[in-house]
Amino acid sequence: MMPPRVPQRRRMLQAAIAALLLPPWAASAQQRPAVNLAAVPIGRMDLPWWRKRFEASLQQVRHSKAELVWLGDSITQNWERSGPQPWADYQPIWQRLYGRYAPLNLGFIGDTTASVLWRLDHGQVQGLAPKVLILLIGANNLGRPHWGAHRTVPGIEAVVAKVRQLLPQTQVLLLGILPSRRSNWISAETLKINTVLAQRYAPGGDVTFLDVGHVLLDAQGQPDPQFYLEGHETGQTVLLHPDAQGMERIAEAIAPTLARLMQAAP
Repeated sequence: MMPPRVPQRRRMLQAAIAALLLPPWAASAQQRPAVNLAAVPIGRMDLPWWRKRFEASLQQVRHSKAELVWLGDSITQNWERSGPQPWADYQPIWQRLYGRYAPLNLGFIGDTTASVLWRLDHGQVQGLAPKVLILLIGANNLGRPHWGAHRTVPGIEAVVAKVRQLLPQTQVLLLGILPSRRSNWISAETLKINTVLAQRYAPGGDVTFLDVGHVLLDAQGQPDPQFYLEGHETGQTVLLHPDAQGMERIAEAIAPTLARLMQAAP
């Protein structure tokens, strides 16, 4: 999900991440960095395409009257896709299910919790007053940065707290990290993260947590290729991005909760 080119600043960031991942016997507690990079703002303005999208998104925000905002990474950004293949044609589903809410898509390919925090700190939702914000973030934390549950959960919590600070009247619908087929470690960390988040954001609070990943699984409880973009590619072993049908299943699974939150919003 990250662009292949790695500028110097990205290499420096990866070096810092590597230091965080040192085993206990490799360095003393005093030598290891104490900061959790998943929970601090880290921009990606050194990437031209990302900077261009961010600047364009600020223009969208300034003119938006959105009642619904989706905030996240490429899984969210894919809602903008349209095409001749039905499995890659997301826009009709987006318009049918969300068009009445004047929805706003704030998904950025490759973003981690740190990237979303940076965007929020730099005006990403300034001036907005949506009734509901749907947050889907964390999948990229488990990829190249290799931030496990112990770093990603605080990162997600930091994003939620920032959203609540900036949009105090908005209902927040936090989605669990979706199932993927990347590695056993990622699958295990995904389960840990979603379990902790379900406990942290129990029903009745000011944030609603939903784990709807089961709609993407087959009868054996594994990610079903027919619901993933990568599943339509010959010889693809990785499954990460839900296709249009997969996103429609997710949207239908959250629809009752979304309707309730829309009704409860001031």
